[in-house]
Amino acid sequence: MKFKNPQILGDIALLINAEFIGHKNFKIFGINEIHVVEKGDIVFVDHPKYYDKALNSAATTILINKKVTCPEGKSLLISEDPFRDFNKITKHFNPFKAAIQSISNTAVIGQETIIQPNVFIGNNVSIGSNCLIHPNVTIYDNTVIGNNVTIHANTVLGADAFYYKNRTTGYDKLISGGRVVIKDNVDLGASCTIDRGVTGDTTIGEGTKIDNQVHVGHDTIIGKKCLIASQTGIAGCVIIEDKVTIWGQVGTNSGITIGKGAIILGQTGVTKSVAGGKSYFGTPVSESREKLKEMAGIKRFLKERKNS
Repeated sequence: MKFKNPQILGDIALLINAEFIGHKNFKIFGINEIHVVEKGDIVFVDHPKYYDKALNSAATTILINKKVTCPEGKSLLISEDPFRDFNKITKHFNPFKAAIQSISNTAVIGQETIIQPNVFIGNNVSIGSNCLIHPNVTIYDNTVIGNNVTIHANTVLGADAFYYKNRTTGYDKLISGGRVVIKDNVDLGASCTIDRGVTGDTTIGEGTKIDNQVHVGHDTIIGKKCLIASQTGIAGCVIIEDKVTIWGQVGTNSGITIGKGAIILGQTGVTKSVAGGKSYFGTPVSESREKLKEMAGIKRFLKERKNS
């Protein structure tokens, strides 16, 4: 999430009541979660296991719960609770704005786009030309939709990321400040749910077709010309490269990559990253030929044992 205007380290420290290491006028351009962080961003870290990853990331300001040596060319914000203060920054620069009508007057809708009854379109949404949005679709704030996109009934774009911190008092939610971006020529089936990024974009690439009842988690990037069948659940921070085919009732772990042209057969659990150009099946996931050989071998073994 980029700020509308550059900020400085001293002002951010004042906002969250944190000590800082670095020049007070050190420039900050945005706030991002570790998976999508860029130069000029703040990233937060609150566990020693991930200190090195955060300090060596592209981020140039690290919100951290311990005084450490500041890497050259970077700055630190020292906080007793980085998770809480990351939320505070998100809310300050991207506050929730309640809707006052079904289609916001800040939404931009292209020519020849059809909006069916009972559609909700939030603040600062952009919809391209020649789209068809069917009844009861919900499009949250800041969503971007390209041209020639069809969205079927009851689909929801831009709900919050499923991202919580377990505290003694219960689960503390990481506030979502990202977007959903749908490229040109995408079809979304009925009752799909596409969550927005925590701080970045959840993206559906050009020409991709998604069946009914598919869930796409936060910050996931789906490439061009993919086919995804119904009841598939894609976790957060997944990368699905171009021309991937995913059949029904597939589930994935978070943070994995599915390579270009891969085929994931139905009811597979994609527990790890897989290379492109191959077919996969089963849980844990394996190349489909190998998995079918394993299953045939087990079947022969059981039959021979029964007959012995």
